[in-house]
Amino acid sequence: MGVRLDDIDLQILRLVQDNARISNADLARELGMAPSAVLERVRKLEQKQVIKGYHTVIDPAAVDQKLLAFIHIRTKDTDIEDIVTAGDLAKIPEVQEIHHVAGEDCFIVKVRTADSASLMHLLRNVIKKLPGVLATRTTIVLETSKEQQQVVIPKQ
Repeated sequence: MGVRLDDIDLQILRLVQDNARISNADLARELGMAPSAVLERVRKLEQKQVIKGYHTVIDPAAVDQKLLAFIHIRTKDTDIEDIVTAGDLAKIPEVQEIHHVAGEDCFIVKVRTADSASLMHLLRNVIKKLPGVLATRTTIVLETSKEQQQVVIPKQ
């Protein structure tokens, strides 16, 4: 069962998602509430893990991470192997996302590297050497039209 959110919670989420650096005073002003009440609501949303963190979005090219790829990984057919593999994948700095999926593959992993040589090194020397990995299939992204972490927040 999900966390119950009222209209004020949803408004807070919209405002914070649009601008994670919004001050508590500005948040309170937008909502027409006392800053202490808004701060308490934000803290509760954080404690309930509705708000999981605040992040800075960095241009990958500015830090020489120009190559984006999705790696489809097939593992052995046991749940324990999937758990071990997911944990091992999460430790790799280049891995940005890990999705356990239904179908022929077990995982789809989003990675960023400097170039094709560094991607090849990651595949050969790190990912394919993980216990439980049977096969990989890689798709290199040529251009990204949209990439975001924001979710659609419903209106009540």
